[in-house]
Amino acid sequence: MIQKLLSYFIPVTIYKKNSAVSKSLEVSWNNGELVLDSKNTNYSFGSLQRILRKGLKYIGFERIKNFKSILVLGVAGGSVIKTLVDEIKFDGKITGVEIDATIIEIANEYFKLNSYQNLEIVIDDAFEFVLKTKDKYDLIIIDVFQDTTMPNFLFEDFFINRVNSLLNINGFILFNTMVITKKDKERNLEYKSKFNKNYSLRMYPKVETHNELFTIKKLN
Repeated sequence: MIQKLLSYFIPVTIYKKNSAVSKSLEVSWNNGELVLDSKNTNYSFGSLQRILRKGLKYIGFERIKNFKSILVLGVAGGSVIKTLVDEIKFDGKITGVEIDATIIEIANEYFKLNSYQNLEIVIDDAFEFVLKTKDKYDLIIIDVFQDTTMPNFLFEDFFINRVNSLLNINGFILFNTMVITKKDKERNLEYKSKFNKNYSLRMYPKVETHNELFTIKKLN
């Protein structure tokens, strides 16, 4: 495919769509790989897939393989789901929550998201879903962005406590954050301080330059 070959030299955009939620969305070939981008950042595949894959590796692929249920807050093109199913061979239930229905349409068409049999997609706001769900999970992946902005609710006590209550004992949270300014750095340090001795928290700074990952294990 000529577009794929060309993309090793320059990115080749093959599809563009404006969304009410995410504004500008683009599917491009980049370094031989199909990626989904918003106006200013990578949304799926490319660097984001590498970031979340590293986080999953920190938790441990073998451990994840034995989990029963995973919640993904912020699906976008579904690159983390591809890693979970195709690479880790996770065959338990995955619930993916995505606020932007347009993104899911793109993910189905270009990234075959609807081919994963153990995936249920819920079109909802992450905050609303976390409030309503009665289910418990072994792994909760939080990857919620609007372009380069992270909603404030992700760092507020109410949301943090609610997410913690949905986690099974010995379960993990994988939280992807973006750190661009000094304020972002301070916000993350404050977030870190919100977990007591019932949790084992690790922070991985400068993953792919601007991302900071948290892995949080619920001990009891």
